[in-house]
Amino acid sequence: MSVQVEKLEHSMAKLTIELPAEELEKAMQKAYLKQRSRIAIPGFRKGKVPRPVIEKMYGPEVFYEEAAENIINESYPDAVTESGEDIVSRPEISVVQLEKNKPFIYTAEVALKPPVELGKYKGIKVEPVDTVVTDDEVDEEIKKELNKNSRRVDVTDRAAKNGDIVLIDYSGSVDGEKFDGGTAEDHRLELGSHSFIDTFEDQIEGHNIGDEFDVNVTFPEDYHEKSLEGKQAVFAVKLKGITEKQVPELDDDFVSDVSEFDTVEDYKADIKQSLEDKKKAAARRKKEDEAVKALVEDSRMEIPQPMIDTEADQLIQGYDSRMRSQGLDLKQYLQYTGMTAEKLKDDMKEQAKLNIESRLVLEAVADAEKIEVSDEEIEKEIQEMADNYGMPLDSMKSLITDNERKSISTDLKIKKAVDLIIESSVEDASKKTVKADDGDEVIEKKIPKKKTKSSKEE
Repeated sequence: MSVQVEKLEHSMAKLTIELPAEELEKAMQKAYLKQRSRIAIPGFRKGKVPRPVIEKMYGPEVFYEEAAENIINESYPDAVTESGEDIVSRPEISVVQLEKNKPFIYTAEVALKPPVELGKYKGIKVEPVDTVVTDDEVDEEIKKELNKNSRRVDVTDRAAKNGDIVLIDYSGSVDGEKFDGGTAEDHRLELGSHSFIDTFEDQIEGHNIGDEFDVNVTFPEDYHEKSLEGKQAVFAVKLKGITEKQVPELDDDFVSDVSEFDTVEDYKADIKQSLEDKKKAAARRKKEDEAVKALVEDSRMEIPQPMIDTEADQLIQGYDSRMRSQGLDLKQYLQYTGMTAEKLKDDMKEQAKLNIESRLVLEAVADAEKIEVSDEEIEKEIQEMADNYGMPLDSMKSLITDNERKSISTDLKIKKAVDLIIESSVEDASKKTVKADDGDEVIEKKIPKKKTKSSKEE
């Protein structure tokens, strides 16, 4: 096989790949063996017609399409390696010569990794982010946990009030006409949740089980159902049941039941630490996004369109995989949303371009700083992959190709490049005033060793 590379404009290239006639002959024989069971010629049993007879009757062209497909699929990966180019898109293939007893020649037009004129990457100004956790935030988190472990108790001796869960039948109408989606039976609604429009929930408060009454509301001007925008509606409501939410007391017994700790004090300390960790992680991500965005804006590169198309296709594949894990596929999603595959891909192209630009500038930083990754670091990453998938290390290693190992190395270099950029970044106080501590004395204390977590459910 010979491979010639012709550099084109805009980081594109055309590979001309030539394989000897013997390779084409092998591919044609393979195509014949696959197709012969489908070819019938009088005087021969089906599947037993010799290849020369078929070619004499139909011409050798009968095997060309499949032979070409086979030979391209088998030879292209080696052609990419032989070219020595950093190819970043799927190839656009054109067959140049396909004739029996002659070399097989085809071209592949591809995008190459574009050069980057790297901007300033040290001392990038980033917005300060407040990571202080207040007592109110800790209390709010505890309140969520208390509500999550609350009990539901049926109530029959009082009227509905804010916070209750009511069981209702309702039938809505506009100008005396019922509308789609406006009727339901045995619907459970938490009063005060604001899950229904306007003052619907407020007008249920004060009513008792068995009451039948009207609720008057006005649909928002920007309501998702255009025919109901701004319309006044009347809902005939029947209150069938009231359930009260009983929230447990915050004490040591509760803490022991729902957490790894034995006292309220230790529980609060752990929640505060957890919230601080989340805030710091979020702050780190925000700084990364801001710094990389600034670096992209200060750098220069020209992204070839096929590279963007390829990245967009990969984003769509990942999107499809995530939906399939939730019992939905891409085709169903498009049907439900009324979106076309072409529109989805167009929407993905902007994100694809941002992804590519970010990766390219970070790779350029890694090159500029001569960042290296050791074999030990790669092995550690593969071990983490094996742990995540619950696989033995040797089994995971057997699945890792040379290209995937190279990709792991590149990803680790990018992580180091991000670390370097963030560590050298400067917080710009003019962008934002960082909130001061709330004045409470901060006491560093050791959190007791955790037990195995369990959750109380009723």
